[in-house]
Amino acid sequence: MSWSPFSEEVMADPANGHRQLLSACPVHRCDELNPPFYTLSLYEDVANALQDIETFSSRHGQGPAFQDPIGMLCDPPQHSYFRKLVQGAFTPKKVNELRAPVVELTAGLIENVLRGPAAFDLHDAIAFPLPVIIISRLLGVPEQDLDRFKMWSDMQVSIMGAKDPAPYAAEQAVFQSYMTAHLLGRQARIAAGEAVPDDLLTLVANARDEHGKFVPQSDALSVLNQLLVGGNETTTSLITNLMWRLLERPERWKMLVENPDLIDSAIEESLRYDPPVLGLYRNTTRDVTLHGQTIPANSKVLINYAAANRDPAVFERPDEFDITRPRKRHMAFGHGIHFCIGAPTARLEAEVALRALAERMPDLRLVDPGERIGPFFLWGRRKLPVAWK
Repeated sequence: MSWSPFSEEVMADPANGHRQLLSACPVHRCDELNPPFYTLSLYEDVANALQDIETFSSRHGQGPAFQDPIGMLCDPPQHSYFRKLVQGAFTPKKVNELRAPVVELTAGLIENVLRGPAAFDLHDAIAFPLPVIIISRLLGVPEQDLDRFKMWSDMQVSIMGAKDPAPYAAEQAVFQSYMTAHLLGRQARIAAGEAVPDDLLTLVANARDEHGKFVPQSDALSVLNQLLVGGNETTTSLITNLMWRLLERPERWKMLVENPDLIDSAIEESLRYDPPVLGLYRNTTRDVTLHGQTIPANSKVLINYAAANRDPAVFERPDEFDITRPRKRHMAFGHGIHFCIGAPTARLEAEVALRALAERMPDLRLVDPGERIGPFFLWGRRKLPVAWK
């Protein structure tokens, strides 16, 4: 089968080829990268692989290249330690405490739009600033650095999927220098016994090893990087994908405006139909035979969330976007121990944004489909032109 995640057709619409993968090639080998990689697409295979961390390991990273992972991208016990460390910032109580600032910020962003021209870019005006401001606050980052942080977040994603990361080296050094100073500054305040904010930065900066010393700087920085990327990139894409699909058929938007009770199901359908992360990689620790094909040990395997979300064995009419669809577990946030820790926050931000847009801009319309973001394993709009009157 000739499917490739890098082809022009699939980059334009990742759903192209899913039906073939699911029905005719549930284990696919792609030789377009070095190293080559395999792809799993069936819902059951994806779920099993994500749960079987002994066989489908993260020990060489979750990107297409073999790398030494650190922080939460590791296998246990490292993963367990850092996951537990930051879990307290994502409890239902903490997420609920975020609602008021998210509502306030969203209202301000929409007011800015309503004071300007009728046509605007929904990505730049709302979908990007909302999550990046929230995660920046949680990480103790000054809001004047917002644009730099978005650029750095995009860069981390690009590096993860790059065939050659060398072009990013200089700017990556600037970013690491900034984050190191940010981390060390908070650790110095903690060591001096000063009062510090109860935020994610403090949780990570105060992490200690079994000897009571701060954990290695590389691990702490990796966790901060992962929180930065996960805290804004996927939510931005969730909001743009959701609004794109609702507006591309005006009757969908009209239905939601008239029935706001559909907001939660619309978000879940967007996550199923257009997952912001199309898939991530694992690494086989032994030979694995599935559907008559053997994946050798030490192979990279793309766990295709997007295809699993279109598996007709699990979802009726899988290629139809239906905001009234009954809720079923999808794979947009992964599964197992690496399930996205920020999923409740992403859902909250998308819900608040969608509710506010439906209330304040009921006549919103799509100007054109905009442009997709660059990395092949992510899916979202980096431009989404719309008009509110």
